[in-house]
Amino acid sequence: MNQAQQLTDLEERFLRYVQIDTQSDENSPTAPSTAKQYDLLNLLATELAAMGAENAYVTDYGAVIATVPGTMGQENAPTVALFAHVDTAPAYSG
Repeated sequence: MNQAQQLTDLEERFLRYVQIDTQSDENSPTAPSTAKQYDLLNLLATELAAMGAENAYVTDYGAVIATVPGTMGQENAPTVALFAHVDTAPAYSG
């Protein structure tokens, strides 16, 4: 895949993600605060698995966990973890 195709794929993914309603429910005692937020979480886990991540799953607490195999010959390199959240504040929805 060339750079132009990669950028197109990235843009399509981004546009697909931002169309999912992930607005928080400020009155909810749960995290994630809405069932709709699981729509994005499940999509992310599915896409990570399709890209080669291993053991991709969504926890009960709204975290997507996946393992990306290391590069051969670099097995002892430092581990990297990425953290983010999927909700949006009610005051800044959309």
